[in-house]
Amino acid sequence: MLGTLGKRKGLWKEGPPSRTIQWVLWHLCVFCCVSSPVGASDYASVAVERAKALRLHEHPYWHVLLHYESGLFGLRSLVDDDRFFLAPDGKTNPESELEATIRAFFRAPGQGETPAVCRFVARYEWLRRMLDLDTGRLPVPSCTDFMAFLEQMRPKSATLAFPMAHLNSPASMYGHTLVTVQTANESALLSYSVSYSALTSETFGPAFALKSIFGFYPGYFSVLPYYRKLQEYNDVDHRDIWEYRLDLTEEETRRMILHVRELQDIHSDYYFFDENCSYSLMYLLDAARDGERLTGKVRGWMIPLDSIRMIERAGMIEGVSYRPSRVTRIRYFLGRMTDAEREMAYSLATSDGDTHHDEGLTTGRGALVLEAAGEYLQYLYTKGAVSRDDYRRRYLKILTARSALGPQEDEERGEPAPGADPLKGHLSNRFSLGAGARTGDPFVEFRVRPAYHALMDDDTGYVEGAHLVFADVILRSYPGEDRFVLQAIDAIDIVSLCPRDRFFRPISWKVKAGLTRVPDSNGADRLVFGVNPGAGWAFGETAGLLCYGMVETAAYVGGVLEKDCLFGAGASAGVLKTFPTPLKWKVHLFTRGLTLGPWDRHNHFEAGLSQGLTLGKDESLGIDLAFERERGFPQWESKVSWNVFF
Repeated sequence: MLGTLGKRKGLWKEGPPSRTIQWVLWHLCVFCCVSSPVGASDYASVAVERAKALRLHEHPYWHVLLHYESGLFGLRSLVDDDRFFLAPDGKTNPESELEATIRAFFRAPGQGETPAVCRFVARYEWLRRMLDLDTGRLPVPSCTDFMAFLEQMRPKSATLAFPMAHLNSPASMYGHTLVTVQTANESALLSYSVSYSALTSETFGPAFALKSIFGFYPGYFSVLPYYRKLQEYNDVDHRDIWEYRLDLTEEETRRMILHVRELQDIHSDYYFFDENCSYSLMYLLDAARDGERLTGKVRGWMIPLDSIRMIERAGMIEGVSYRPSRVTRIRYFLGRMTDAEREMAYSLATSDGDTHHDEGLTTGRGALVLEAAGEYLQYLYTKGAVSRDDYRRRYLKILTARSALGPQEDEERGEPAPGADPLKGHLSNRFSLGAGARTGDPFVEFRVRPAYHALMDDDTGYVEGAHLVFADVILRSYPGEDRFVLQAIDAIDIVSLCPRDRFFRPISWKVKAGLTRVPDSNGADRLVFGVNPGAGWAFGETAGLLCYGMVETAAYVGGVLEKDCLFGAGASAGVLKTFPTPLKWKVHLFTRGLTLGPWDRHNHFEAGLSQGLTLGKDESLGIDLAFERERGFPQWESKVSWNVFF
């Protein structure tokens, strides 16, 4: 068998002379070993020499299993837990780690220690195939715990799940990706979910983003029943989920689970833009399919939606399905009900009144009302707005009334139709080329935004009313200047406009931080650092229409300001409307006023009209008109921008 392996690797016919000599010496050594008794330690040494002859430490799959990446300081593993490595320098030395791993396989474990072949099952299976290891020389006959785990899971196929963006969850502002593993029983709800996330109790989005940029949180893989993740995302976070069926074979799915097992309770530093949930999951797919190397195609940051696009380009997606959240289902029911029916459903879910008194509940429309009331009551319970006893009492009454109506075929009910597949939306990066004038001075503007979606962008495949922008850099050139002027840098710019109604009452909010320009006492624009948070309400029962109002505060820091700082408070309001024209015309009319001080007291007022026209999936046109007045200096600005997403 060992000789066959050597021929399969082409070492006899294709290898260089030195490799051929290594191959001959290896087989002479094997001949001597099988001709005389040899201990496990000696056999391990033989296997190590064989691995060196094959240069397995340079094999891409070995680098996948250890998460090795090349960087500015050479090769290193992205895993930061010392327990993942068997060699003292294993994090940076693949050859040393390979030798330590092989020797550990044939070393008897200490008291209470898990044998290496059971702890590092993916490494063992790969090395056993590559080296044709003699399993009879292992210190343990079998890995009972792991075999029980594998028998319980029985992996058969895999699906990539994408819960859409949730701006109120700091770790999921871009959405989230996880892999679901279908078992032999073929029940989607009994599948297992495999996900990677930061371990943190942080609830303030900007604070989480700032800390995770610099890797302040540990990240862990977790394996949970999929129905629990559905409860978390669909019912609690109220996020629609898109599922992309992967073309992994049963054997490839099994290899992926072997690698997941190795990563159990092992942490890696979580980084918001690159070493995040999506990038780490790609290592699982690389471990499943030897030779794919998706992680090697990543350049710079990694956004969850971009990782799905990359997997699609690799031809690994063979189907798509949609799971609406509970809020989406409730809104679907409410949109097909009259005002009186909506009020009836609200009353049934929020009070302990008799559910049989209204004659309207004896018809097919009554079934619609009762189903909406039941869904809404479950929503209130997951939000903690209803006690367990009240929930049980009301839900039982609703179910009793609904069952009395029997099966109904009312076409008004059913599941909401899926919106646009997120893969059909625009790409994440955006470059803009603009031209305009500011108070009579023409300018040319260049703008680069790495991520991700703005209010004026086409909402196809994105959450309506969500604005999430990081590292937006704006450069301008004015006539007579032979250089570009830094106009602004939006380090963080988040807006969440969630409409309120009788059933749902979310808070809309915003936060913006970065370099911006404010006029000094002479009216000249000066660059300062500013932070501008706000919160308020949004309304929009009509599709494509959002009206909002917010209370805001602002703080500016810069040497051009009196006492180097400036504070303010005020309010803003706006109307955002999308017209269903062939070009998807978007209009945003807004106004904002602040009172600034305390030592340099003055007022700031601005108003504007922004328009966006979608020219194609990854191309749009922006038209902006704005007016500002601060310190008594009025300024007008008009601009036209051509935007390309890439």
